[in-house]
Amino acid sequence: MSAEGNSAVGERGVSKRSKGADRGDSHAQERTTDRARERPKKAAAKKPTGATGAARTSRAAGATRTSRAAGAAGTPRAAGATRTSRAAGAAGTPRAAGAPKTARVAKPESRLALVRRARRINRELAEVYPYAHPELDFRNPFELLVATVLSAQTTDLRVNQTTPALFGRYPTPEDLAAAVPEEVEELIRPTGFFRAKTKSIMGLAAALRDDFGGEVPGRLEDLVKLPGVGRKTAFVVLGNAFGVPGITVDTHFMRLARRFRWTESDDPVKIEAEIAEIFPKSDWTMLSHRVIFHGRRICHARKPACGACPITHLCPAYGEGETDPEKARKLLKYEKGGYPGQRLNPPADYPGRPAPPAPGVAPGAVQSPSGAE
Repeated sequence: MSAEGNSAVGERGVSKRSKGADRGDSHAQERTTDRARERPKKAAAKKPTGATGAARTSRAAGATRTSRAAGAAGTPRAAGATRTSRAAGAAGTPRAAGAPKTARVAKPESRLALVRRARRINRELAEVYPYAHPELDFRNPFELLVATVLSAQTTDLRVNQTTPALFGRYPTPEDLAAAVPEEVEELIRPTGFFRAKTKSIMGLAAALRDDFGGEVPGRLEDLVKLPGVGRKTAFVVLGNAFGVPGITVDTHFMRLARRFRWTESDDPVKIEAEIAEIFPKSDWTMLSHRVIFHGRRICHARKPACGACPITHLCPAYGEGETDPEKARKLLKYEKGGYPGQRLNPPADYPGRPAPPAPGVAPGAVQSPSGAE
């Protein structure tokens, strides 16, 4: 082929390609123009407008927080949100579904507040039980010591019905130390555990005779060395026969001290030490009587009479027992419920009725009133 032919073909090819390119460029420009025209329409369709857009924008800007102003206006909190403003709560904004409930946590009681509340309880119990006293009949330290040992695992009433015959036959430590064990066992059988108790009271009687001249010692360290005598028994004797202050941690005192949140311990020695730090020493003996009186009459172990309790406003355990006033009054015991007390010979200021003697024992056979109190 000649050069001219090549030139002609090349020109025609170039010319065809140029025309195709021109047509392609024209179509591309048209498509670009169309796309440019469509973009504003799509953008306008996607762009939020009015209140709806503002709300969406607000949620997008603060998806995890609800403003106080919005809460106050009643705007519902978003589902799953974990914080709600105080203003929203005040306005009564409903909690969104799925949001966790928050319980009100009570502020821990300070040491000063606990001491003040505890001492106020003691003062108010003093008004409720101005006649609080030891509920064992006795005429001297020896009788109180023996009666307290016998009161373990039984009621004071049962002891008071038993001791008149015991002390009528063995009035002194020397007499009891020389007794026949089987005869003593028979006399104290109603108190339970009579063999172990016979061994204890005869042993302490012998120790008093041999080591203390037949007299009950007035010191804690001496008393706790006697058979069957622990700190509780020793403090009963010291506080009520010798006027030495002491805290008597029996089952009633322990229960109420824990209900009052004075202690969390269940160890009598630790409870005694903790309570001693709350109250002045001069209050210890009467505090013990008042708390024990309250535990026996109102704040029972199984079903406290909360609805008839005069110190509910000071008690953290209110509601553990019967709160209905009418039902609670039926749970009261002794003089608070209109029943006889535990002592056959109670103090003159006791407002209740004396306890009856043991069955088959004539009233004239019981002890004369105690002169040791």
